[in-house]
Amino acid sequence: MKIDTKDVLHIADLARLALTEEETALYTEQMCNILSYVDKLSALDTKDITASHQEASEGAALREDVVAPSLEGEKVLQNAPEKANKCFRVPRIIE
Repeated sequence: MKIDTKDVLHIADLARLALTEEETALYTEQMCNILSYVDKLSALDTKDITASHQEASEGAALREDVVAPSLEGEKVLQNAPEKANKCFRVPRIIE
């Protein structure tokens, strides 16, 4: 499979990354190398190899769901870098 600059720029756009021309060229080359390696793997004859999978056993180690008291609000906020109205204050990320 061949990947070109247009594909790399589309992926970067989906990931909200701003790439320089040098980065775009580098990532195009690296992705082509990765995909060519995967193509080599797909050429292997695997018809006599059984698929392997792991199933969770019936006795999976799960703990009981027990109701327990919560931490006090002040104790939870004790080490918070910033607080506001008994809540954690975090930086705004949506513009």
